[in-house]
Amino acid sequence: MQLTINGDPHTVAAQLTLAELIDRHRSAGNTSPGGRGSAAAVDGEVVPRAEWSTFAVRDGQAIEILTAVQGG
Repeated sequence: MQLTINGDPHTVAAQLTLAELIDRHRSAGNTSPGGRGSAAAVDGEVVPRAEWSTFAVRDGQAIEILTAVQGG
């Protein structure tokens, strides 16, 4: 399955939920650990965190994984 994650093309072998995809992406060192301050959008639409574990990612989707950063 071909996806675009944060603007970069990625190939994923299996059907995944959004939660699984985010966990794999974090494990690869691409995103800081989730929790408060993290958000995800699929094809430009924000997916509420409560739906991540049931949201099935489909071939060709564009996914943005965002983490809020505090600075000064």
